[in-house]
Amino acid sequence: MTVRLIATDLDGTLLDSTSTVTRRTRAALDGARARGVHVVPVTARQPIGLRAIAAGAGFDGWALCSNGAYATHLADGRMLFAEELPAETIRTLADALRASIPGLLFASVREGGETFVAQRGYAEIADLSDHKRDPRTMGGVALDQVLAAPSLKFVIRHPELAPTDLFESLRALGLTGFEATLSGAPFVEVMAEGVTKATGLARLCEHLAIARDDVLAFGDALNDVEMLRWAGHGVAMTDADDVVQDAADETTASNDDDGVARVIERVLSLR
Repeated sequence: MTVRLIATDLDGTLLDSTSTVTRRTRAALDGARARGVHVVPVTARQPIGLRAIAAGAGFDGWALCSNGAYATHLADGRMLFAEELPAETIRTLADALRASIPGLLFASVREGGETFVAQRGYAEIADLSDHKRDPRTMGGVALDQVLAAPSLKFVIRHPELAPTDLFESLRALGLTGFEATLSGAPFVEVMAEGVTKATGLARLCEHLAIARDDVLAFGDALNDVEMLRWAGHGVAMTDADDVVQDAADETTASNDDDGVARVIERVLSLR
């Protein structure tokens, strides 16, 4: 295939288990860029989380954050688009969930991912790795404040229930007007209706005049499924769930075994 753009998830895919870009993977990304290929991180992370690893990965161009809801240029801060979940939808969703599941905690990602509004008690059960933010900086506000404004990504969490259980409970409500997914983080992630990594990537490719057939995509989690199906060639990691592997055209080695680099090297004949 002709590759003009590489779209890659980060955690569990491009980054190893220490959240590092290995030397081999960096060389493969640099080799792709040297051939004029756009290398685009497509992630549930916000820009704050991308900045933490951008230098190691060589990211200095377009990036898709919040599972495709937000497109930003890492070098100059340009915003291509931002799709927000309306406040009224957030409140309806939260009220319905709270009626059936006590003890839920919520957070809202706003203003290009730079603002994180967490309900009181959320920071106490969060780790730095969850949002790439120090929980001590999260503060804590009344639930009404979390629900009061549109959100790029709405976060649903419980101190004890697994994210998969929360996700199934959310689906069982039968509500519409939003997109919900899992990224491997300890919470459910909710975006505006119709927003996925695939829709964000399609919009960016239209901006760059790149056909979907020329896109090579990598992922490992439920929030990558639509992107892997959409891309000209989708690649799942070997330890991804069956639904992710079924969405892909091939499966590669794990993130700790340079799975992304192996495919890039082969497709672009870098070795």
